[in-house]
Amino acid sequence: MSETSTEKSTERNTDNDTSRGSRTSGSRRGGGDPATRGRTTIADGVVAKIAGMAARDVQGVHAMGGGLARTFGAVRDRVPGGGGAPAATRGVKAEVGEVQTALDLDLVVEYGYSIPDVTRDVRENVISSVERMTGLEVVEVNIAVGDVKLPDEEDEEEDGGESGRPSLQ
Repeated sequence: MSETSTEKSTERNTDNDTSRGSRTSGSRRGGGDPATRGRTTIADGVVAKIAGMAARDVQGVHAMGGGLARTFGAVRDRVPGGGGAPAATRGVKAEVGEVQTALDLDLVVEYGYSIPDVTRDVRENVISSVERMTGLEVVEVNIAVGDVKLPDEEDEEEDGGESGRPSLQ
């Protein structure tokens, strides 16, 4: 047991020795800051969802993920019980430590937008959102732009890559 755990045990024992009927409103059992009583862990998937949503909010981002991943993901999303990575985390890989996180994003940028401007805005929005919502320090956001969506191209996410066929329900 660490010294901190021993001190907490002592505090608990001291609290138990005090008169039980004389608690005043506003006093807490165990004393001390509640933030120091336990540990919070944040899963990689939680950070990936936050980052994916923040990246999609940026104007000029058409889609997330590589071409093949987007095609299979669009089909999988339409099949009931298809499972797999939900659209929110597609194209996002997060590595989460105790106090820091690093992110890798795969983007498709819409034609006509400045790629350096879009990636800068994505990086800023992702860092801001992840740090605000998780309290983790974002040490890096690596972005790979894998494609540019041209105005006359069909959208794989809308029709599952199979034009002319009705979508499954």
